[in-house]
Amino acid sequence: MDSLSLNSPAALTTAARRGTALSEKQSITSPTLSEVNTSTDRPLRDIPGSYGIPFFGPIKDRLEFFYGTGGRDGFFRSRIQKFNSTVFRANMPPGPFISSNSKVIVLLDAKSFPILFDVSKVEKKDLFTGTYMPSTKLTGGYRILSYLDPSEPRHAQLKNLLFFMLKSSSSRVIPQFETTYTELFESLETELAKNNKAPFNNAGEVAAFRFLCRAYFNSNPEETNIGKDGPKLITKWVFFNLSPILTAGLPRFLEEPLLHTFRLPSFLVKSSYKKLYDYFESVATTVIEEAIKSEIPKEEALHNILFAVCFNTFGGVKILFPDTLKWIGLAGENLHTQLAEEIRGAIKTYGEGKVTMAAMDQMPLMKSVVYECLRIDPPVPLQYGKAKRDFTIESHDAVFNVKEGEMLFGFQPFATKDPIIFERPEEFVADRFVGDGENLLKYVWWSNGPETESTTVGNKQCAGKDFVVLITRLFVVELFRRYDSFTIDVGASALGSSITLTSVKRAST
Repeated sequence: MDSLSLNSPAALTTAARRGTALSEKQSITSPTLSEVNTSTDRPLRDIPGSYGIPFFGPIKDRLEFFYGTGGRDGFFRSRIQKFNSTVFRANMPPGPFISSNSKVIVLLDAKSFPILFDVSKVEKKDLFTGTYMPSTKLTGGYRILSYLDPSEPRHAQLKNLLFFMLKSSSSRVIPQFETTYTELFESLETELAKNNKAPFNNAGEVAAFRFLCRAYFNSNPEETNIGKDGPKLITKWVFFNLSPILTAGLPRFLEEPLLHTFRLPSFLVKSSYKKLYDYFESVATTVIEEAIKSEIPKEEALHNILFAVCFNTFGGVKILFPDTLKWIGLAGENLHTQLAEEIRGAIKTYGEGKVTMAAMDQMPLMKSVVYECLRIDPPVPLQYGKAKRDFTIESHDAVFNVKEGEMLFGFQPFATKDPIIFERPEEFVADRFVGDGENLLKYVWWSNGPETESTTVGNKQCAGKDFVVLITRLFVVELFRRYDSFTIDVGASALGSSITLTSVKRAST
């Protein structure tokens, strides 16, 4: 095993563990999920850490979380070192005056993290964004599906509605993706020829929204009053939802009172939201009819459709596609050649020259690359759950008592880089999930549940789990149908990575 940086999550998790480090020749066959969760040969330990002085402790932790050395990762890293534990107590933003209770138990390893998926032990009510909930004025006065616990009757109705929306659009996904992303790549090539570089993110977001509306509703938003403004309207509205836990790059003396201490007034984004609402009301007629049959009021259904498309799906793609480009681009030409050969060969042999589900099923490297992107950079990094009763949780080296009503919080990028589970966890390993590596998919949790399990009305796993995996696979497939290789520059953005294409090599065969 390659040596790890002392400051990496993987190295620190190993340092916190009392056992031995992974050997260089460790088998890729890892413990089962039940083995990771149920072993009881660990000592009982008090959960380390404290919440500090009321009011001041949450503010102190908030400042360190956003502005301390190493940023968000540094916040967790320093506490793993301090407490010699991947389970500890801390406050999570935003704190006063937005959140009434910032206290959480932090889970940063693959053994303790899955408790967050067990809805028999943890409640998910109003926890989608963590220790605070955005005003329902931002969602038409309704608590949206993402904020409902599976025990609430409306949860099953709304999740089934999303399943209907996904199923009813399934025949359009592949052809509309090919059409939309051909348009995107052509525009990027024009930009590249003109300026020797082509920024991906903004153009990619316009294409993503166009594709989602074409696939779900057979509508091109750019041919309506929305025009190309959809992504801007969504980004503004999402920012008002998430501003208490984001940093916008402003000076601290401005950002703290404006974003993290008081809520942004919802009326400032009302007109943007209304434009989106009116658009979906005009195009989502089939889904609305199904909602009414299911005894869901039209308005409530529309607010949920809008949230699912704009916040959940578009918001995820906004992060995931640039991150996917980043990791594949940085991996270099050797991986590009392998992907191009595999993808084109499978399309020729199993798809008769077309992209089909059957052809993609014969692309193990491509599928592994997508899963590795989801593992190393999960698009939704924060998960929460409130204990329904007293129980114990385990890390790799200790057992801890949790009391009813305590909030559990998991930071997924640390848990999915756990070196007890993954070799070379900090590295992008393209073929990690090929062959026997598929055994590791139970530790890929981007969807708020294991990749090996299915989303149902009884859990909080993403309703569009399979859809997101599919379109990310299509993104990689379309990329290497068109190009032999490409190069990029990578920058930072408020959410995910900022990508600029610097060269493309068109497909030679």
